[in-house]
Amino acid sequence: MIEATIRRSRNDGGILSFEMTGHADFAEHGRDLVCAGVTAVVFGAVNAVIALAPLEPILDIGEDGGYFYFEFPEAADQEALQKAQLLIEGMIVSLETIERDYSEHLRLTANQI
Repeated sequence: MIEATIRRSRNDGGILSFEMTGHADFAEHGRDLVCAGVTAVVFGAVNAVIALAPLEPILDIGEDGGYFYFEFPEAADQEALQKAQLLIEGMIVSLETIERDYSEHLRLTANQI
């Protein structure tokens, strides 16, 4: 199962970071539609943040494809941060849609810190 954790600020509810671990195990490697969908949504959103915000997030991507970490930089321009927040909120909506249909393969949780 892919576990995705969204960390939000207690102060304003803004996204601070997100982390994904695990594998969907929906089908064999190369045929796993849940994995492909989640990967496309996440990488598309992160690429959009970098290209459109523009903002350089802190990223850590696992070698085997089972780990992804994204964090907003602390010293980000407020306008860029607003754009990036909206893009990542869109990513979350897409992941929630996948989770609704494939809850045995993707679980989203949100924490406030």
